[in-house]
Amino acid sequence: MERYESNGGENVNPAYDRTGDEPPNYEETSFSGTNGNGISNGEHRTIRPSVVSAFGHDTLDRVPNIDFYRNAGSVSGHRAVRPSLQELHDVFQKNGVISVPDTVEDDMEESEGTPSDDVESVAPIEKSKGAVKFGWIRGVLVRCMLNIWGVMLFIRLSWIFGQGGWGLGIVIILLSCVVTTVTGLSMSAICTNGVVRGGGAYYLISRSLGPEFGGSIGLIFAFANAVAVALYVVGFAETVVDLLIEHSAVMVDPVNDIRIVGCITVVLLLGISVAGMEWEAKAQIILLVILLVAIVNVFVGTFIPATEDKKSKGFFNYDSKIFLENFTPNFEDGETFFSVFAIFFPAATGILAGANISGDLKDAQAAIPKGTLLAILITGITYLAVGLCVSATVVRDATGNTTDSITIGTLCNGTAAAACELGYNFSSCDVEDCRFGLMNNFQVMTMVSGFGPLITAGTFSATLSSALASLVSAPKVFQALCKDNIYKVLHFFAKGHGKNNEPIRGYVLTFFISVAFILIGDLNIIAPIISNFFLASYALINFSCFHASYAKSPGWRPAYKFYNMWLSLFGALLCCGVMFVINWWAALLTYAIEILLYIYVTVKKPDVNWGSSTQAVTFVSAVSNALSLTGVENHVKNFRPQILTLTGSARTRPALLDLSSSFTKNYGLCLICEVIVGPRPETLSEMNAGMEKNQLWLNKKKRKAFYAAVACDNFREGAETLLQASGLGRMKPNTLMIGFKRNWRSADREEVKNYVGVLHDAFDFEYGTMVLRMKQGLDMSQFVEEEEEMLRAAKEQEALEREMMPNGGKGKGFFRKSRKSSQQVLTTRVSVCSPPPQQVAKMNEMLMQASTQFQKKQPKGTIDVWWLFDDGGLTLLMPYILTTRKKWKDCRLRIFIAGQPGRSELDKQEMKSLVEKFRINCSDINVIDDIHVKPRSDSWSAFEEMIEPFRLHEQSIETTKAEAMKKECPWKITDEELDSFEEKTSLQVRLNELLQENSKSANLIIVSMPIARKESVSDYLYMAWLDALTKNLPPTLTIRGNHKSVLTFYS
Repeated sequence: MERYESNGGENVNPAYDRTGDEPPNYEETSFSGTNGNGISNGEHRTIRPSVVSAFGHDTLDRVPNIDFYRNAGSVSGHRAVRPSLQELHDVFQKNGVISVPDTVEDDMEESEGTPSDDVESVAPIEKSKGAVKFGWIRGVLVRCMLNIWGVMLFIRLSWIFGQGGWGLGIVIILLSCVVTTVTGLSMSAICTNGVVRGGGAYYLISRSLGPEFGGSIGLIFAFANAVAVALYVVGFAETVVDLLIEHSAVMVDPVNDIRIVGCITVVLLLGISVAGMEWEAKAQIILLVILLVAIVNVFVGTFIPATEDKKSKGFFNYDSKIFLENFTPNFEDGETFFSVFAIFFPAATGILAGANISGDLKDAQAAIPKGTLLAILITGITYLAVGLCVSATVVRDATGNTTDSITIGTLCNGTAAAACELGYNFSSCDVEDCRFGLMNNFQVMTMVSGFGPLITAGTFSATLSSALASLVSAPKVFQALCKDNIYKVLHFFAKGHGKNNEPIRGYVLTFFISVAFILIGDLNIIAPIISNFFLASYALINFSCFHASYAKSPGWRPAYKFYNMWLSLFGALLCCGVMFVINWWAALLTYAIEILLYIYVTVKKPDVNWGSSTQAVTFVSAVSNALSLTGVENHVKNFRPQILTLTGSARTRPALLDLSSSFTKNYGLCLICEVIVGPRPETLSEMNAGMEKNQLWLNKKKRKAFYAAVACDNFREGAETLLQASGLGRMKPNTLMIGFKRNWRSADREEVKNYVGVLHDAFDFEYGTMVLRMKQGLDMSQFVEEEEEMLRAAKEQEALEREMMPNGGKGKGFFRKSRKSSQQVLTTRVSVCSPPPQQVAKMNEMLMQASTQFQKKQPKGTIDVWWLFDDGGLTLLMPYILTTRKKWKDCRLRIFIAGQPGRSELDKQEMKSLVEKFRINCSDINVIDDIHVKPRSDSWSAFEEMIEPFRLHEQSIETTKAEAMKKECPWKITDEELDSFEEKTSLQVRLNELLQENSKSANLIIVSMPIARKESVSDYLYMAWLDALTKNLPPTLTIRGNHKSVLTFYS
């Protein structure tokens, strides 16, 4: 919402008609009904009745309404806007106007012509738009059941119960159900914690854990679904090829026939998917009916008396002896419990089939929990029932020869005791391979059923429905991932087509992936691979629920209450364990891929903020760590500079910012502070607008610093506030860094007083103090303002061109928006300005170079440290810290100390010993034994000339007149003051001469800062000291610690 300011700086609001002393009459406007500046052009809308009826009078306040909580850029194109706090709180002005736009329009910038589909901000889509939306039964329950009742039900379930026995078979199914149920509970909690849009598991994980986790698992999950298409189609093709073999109609050979049939099947499924969700849903219903009939057919068949042919193949109807014999495991061909579990588990991966089309559900929050959990229950019972039925009716091994029948009661050799008691001798299966029975025949269900072709039809239905669901899921998830633009190279696949925004491009990509895996042609190879991919997704869904619960964020309020954070954590760990159980190398490969993708997304830093639980946990950890620090006293060994830098705006003094960042880097606190001086209404508005802007700029430039600002009537008050109130617990600044005030001689007296007052305040609050001076200056505000003006001009030109173009600049062909417009505006703006004089241009260029001096790697040189006064060691510690930074590693330390004439060597040895004890590597120590010498006459004359405009010269005039001048100009330097501090003044001038002689070529000079006694040294004399000390030198940093030790030689 735009801000409007009157001449007095007050916020005013254009739909407020204030006449007389009567209460104002509020009128709402929308941007579509304004003249461009928010002021209505005559098309007013009446007040909402609820506002008047609730309070009995017109009011700018609004009653709570869902439209206020939508995000900008919703599908409807608008969101409601409540009045700002400033508009309600600002001083009531007569004849003023207040405009509160009722809605905000999506500017559609960089869009493809359709409003943003961020469903958190979307009003419900009207039926008239023609989009197909599903309820919880058709959208979730049916899809999940069809996907879970996959290839395993009719082709592998009997083999699993044959290998593991029905005892371990139940364990395998229950373990799978535990994994899926816990995941379902976690997913239910996440998806009921806010509106869910398309993207399924990717959407849930990314919005919970952030783009790094979501982006990495989203790609894996979409790929897993694409591979799952191959899994189910190969299962279908195996059944078809078995029929071809029975009828001697093999085309090439069994393996290649599976590939041929599989590829043809995928083409047909792709056609159904591309036709739209409505056709796909109808196909799913038909397949469900066939599948239910086939399952019922299995149970009916177990009650039909077995024929001699079926008995020879191992089917004897229900018998307790068979049931007991099939209880214990009998692993063959190198199979184990875990390998059998790995073959079965892909059947459980269908629980996300409903969630994967979350964008096509009428109410995803209600549908996903209800449909998914009920599907897990129904399918789990079905698998158990079918498995137990075949375990009670079919023996493990059978020859298929009716001649193997014997008289009931005859003793048989071998393990097939139950079959022997029922009149068949299958003992030959112990020494030779048999083709029938639970262990050998994958088509046991066809034999057991009442009508065999129905099982074949059921197999077709189960496999095709699962393949179709995965073929729809993979592109939908992939499209959601691409729309978020986490991987910019994949944004091509974000585009949808038709009323349901179908991902046609994603369908084609999924088709090619699935065909590639179909060419493998072996179901047992494909199953373990996709199991690990799906388990990784399940693990992160569970971890997302745990993480969100653990963060205890007030925003974590799932409507679904039947979950537990520790159960979710157990589910995540269980999924990770099962991954290694299934296939250890595939698990390691999955983790490696996920970690690489996580690192890639982290490095790229996508420009999204979804309020993830990672942010919440980071905040909780930060608060906890800050609180734990308060219980520990500071120790000199753990001292680190925590710097409060008065830079103004973050971009205004880059050299000051860069040097302070080099001191703290990632290991200390760095506060970039600004004091905004002026009338309160104006400064508050400027401060609030700049807070986020400056912090974002720091983040963009990778400066590990915090931005803080205060609005005050004068600079000293603001700085005093920052010095006292900045920080948190032990995490508070202990060092002030400020730039030298170059214009002190021409500045207003109040400015100089405030500047020196800030230094006095820093000493009073026991801050270490640093003042940086650069010959070219520090202030870059002029260039920043010019750059902002040019960018503003470019935006204005772009907006103007968009208004003049058809369709708001979204046209095609001749009407396509030109990308060169912004550059043209910049050129125009620059060209109309007359070039600056050559001398000014040269100075500006030097200033620009100096401002980036500390951003570059420093050339080989020295950091000269003039440690003249013991301030606790800060003057020595700061340069040492610089030498540990990569940009300064080629700079060596040189230490200069003051010494007495005649004992220079002894002073040097004492300092060398002290530095060695501090474990600071510096062998270049210089003793200056002529500091006490008076400065040269030219230097002293230059100093006197500097302070001349600020001297009182009271000794040369009458006493009465002198006293009057002191009262009139108390800020001036008196002769008495100069006499009192003559030695200290001479020292600063003399030090500058020595600095010129010894450190003129240094990369950085660090020198002890002189201290001015309060009420004794005038502000102008102190500024003259600092100026005389540091003038005409390379970058110079004056430092004064707080006289508490920051160095120690004790361990």
